[in-house]
Amino acid sequence: MISQIAPLELARRMMNSPAPVLLDVRLEEDYLAAHLPQAKNNCVYEVSFSERMSDLASTKDVVCVYGADSDSHEARMAAEKLLRAGYPEVLELRAGLDGWRSAGLEVKSEGAAKSDHPAPLDGWREIDLEESKVEWVGRNLLNKHYGQIAIKTGKLHFVRGEFESGDFTLDMRTIVCHDLTGDPLHDVLIAHLQSDDFFDVELYPEARFAITSAEPIPTANAGAPNLKVHGELTLKNVARPVEFLATTGITPEGKAAAQASLAIDRTFWEVLYGSGRYFRNLGGHLVNDMIELQLRIVTR
Repeated sequence: MISQIAPLELARRMMNSPAPVLLDVRLEEDYLAAHLPQAKNNCVYEVSFSERMSDLASTKDVVCVYGADSDSHEARMAAEKLLRAGYPEVLELRAGLDGWRSAGLEVKSEGAAKSDHPAPLDGWREIDLEESKVEWVGRNLLNKHYGQIAIKTGKLHFVRGEFESGDFTLDMRTIVCHDLTGDPLHDVLIAHLQSDDFFDVELYPEARFAITSAEPIPTANAGAPNLKVHGELTLKNVARPVEFLATTGITPEGKAAAQASLAIDRTFWEVLYGSGRYFRNLGGHLVNDMIELQLRIVTR
């Protein structure tokens, strides 16, 4: 059984003997920065959460769990896991650490909190060419191929922490197909893609994507797309506008990072081979017009 408990009631029960086993189920660094007296830490986000419970409490114990606040779900997730693991009485401090503090109750600290707000970036940042990548997916009716294109150069511009613009060059001579790795057909497909049927790499060895502006999405939750990106993709010397949503943030090391998924209609850039829009009775040579691109960008 899972029962909710209020801060003052929990404080009274912690004075009884035996007291409930009190678990802070947040990240270790958050626990060290501030936690309830007598609380032990067992982060529910980690896959070893259930395994560690045997060292913290037996199934005969009453266990009370808490997280950050009433809007964060880590405590209820932990309570459900404990119930499934055979703990018959689980208490949930739904108000969390914030509710405990608001009730005027004591909080322990064992270290400084890690900042959730790294120093804002400013100016141009070169991208890390090893960490960053562009992956592609092309399809026909029943099949697909997927691979990667190397980024030759890339940089992002920030103004007082706000992403403003960027510029990338792709080396079209580096196209590879991952699903045909080791297959003799790999080189056949790549030659086809690099020929004048598709990207005509001999004449157009590079593609360029210029980011012209970006709009923050103020209602975005952490882990959801939080930036609308506007730009211009130049492919085969044809420039067309492109816009997409990206999920962005700053790593603990202070690097800017972004991931995005978008689809482009290749025919807008004069890549016409196998397009049902331009050819009739293609049979097995029909190729979907849309190409999917997966972007992973990390600055140095």
